[in-house]
Amino acid sequence: MSGEYNSRLAVRRTVLARNADWMRDYMKSFYNEDEEIQHAMLLKEAHTGRVQNIIRDLAVHLRLSDEDVALAELMGLLHDIGRFRQFTVYRTFKDHLSEDHASAGLKLMEEHQLLEGLLPWEQSLVRFAVKWHNKKFIGPAPDACHLGYAKMLRDADKLDIYHVLEPFLPSEDGSGVSPNFIEKFVEGVQCDYTMVGTEDDKKLVRLMWAYDIYFSWTLQHIEERGYLEKLIHCLPKGEKVDQGVARLRGYVQKKLAAKDDAGFQSSHECENIEEK
Repeated sequence: MSGEYNSRLAVRRTVLARNADWMRDYMKSFYNEDEEIQHAMLLKEAHTGRVQNIIRDLAVHLRLSDEDVALAELMGLLHDIGRFRQFTVYRTFKDHLSEDHASAGLKLMEEHQLLEGLLPWEQSLVRFAVKWHNKKFIGPAPDACHLGYAKMLRDADKLDIYHVLEPFLPSEDGSGVSPNFIEKFVEGVQCDYTMVGTEDDKKLVRLMWAYDIYFSWTLQHIEERGYLEKLIHCLPKGEKVDQGVARLRGYVQKKLAAKDDAGFQSSHECENIEEK
C-alpha cells in the first residue's frame, strides 16, 4: 500500500506542478494595456494563489494525507480559471450578468486536458468541487469525499473573498435594507445576491456568508480578522437588524466551538464512485 500511496502522491504533485506552470502562462496571457482589465487580472491572479494556500492549510488542519493535500491544492489552483476570460469579455465578475465562471472553468479543464494523469475518480473530485464552488448550495454529492472537498474549496474561496472585499465596504446610500433581505437576516437564511437593491443589502449578503462556512477553522480566521464585526458596525440601526446580528453572533460562537471533520479519512474511499 505504501508503494501505491507514494506513486499516487508523486502523480498528484506532478499534475499540480504542471498545472501551476500552465496557470502562470494562462493568467499572464490576459494581461492587458486596458487598466481596468489589467487590475482585474492581477486581482484574480493573487486570489488564485491565496486560495491555493488557504485550502492547503485547511486540508492540513483536517489531518488529510499529503496525497489529499496535493489534490486540494489543485482544486484551489484551478477553481477560478473561468474568471480571466469572463472579465476580459464581459467586464464583470457577476455570473448572472455574463456566464457561470465555474462552468467555463470546467470547459477549459477539458479543452486543455488539465487533469490528465489523474485517475477518473480523482478527476471527478476536482470537477465536482470546482463545479459547485460558486453556487448558492452544493448540489447532490455522490459520496462524502466529493462533499468534503467541495466544502473545503468553498471555505477557502470565501475566506479570501472576505479579504478581497474588505477595502470596499459599501457606504450608506440612505435606502437602508430591503425588506426581503432583513427578514432573511433575522431568520438566518442565505440572501440571494442577485436581488441586491441597496448598499446595505450588500453588507447583509457578506454577513450571511458566515452561515455557509463549513469549518470552524475558517470561521476562526474570519473572526480573528474582524471581517464580520466591521460589517456589523456599518449596518443601519433597527430592531430587526439587532435581531439578525444577535442570531449571527450566537451561531458563530456555537460554530467556533465545534470540532472540525473533513467527513472522510482518505479520497480513496470514493475510488469506485464517480460524479454522475
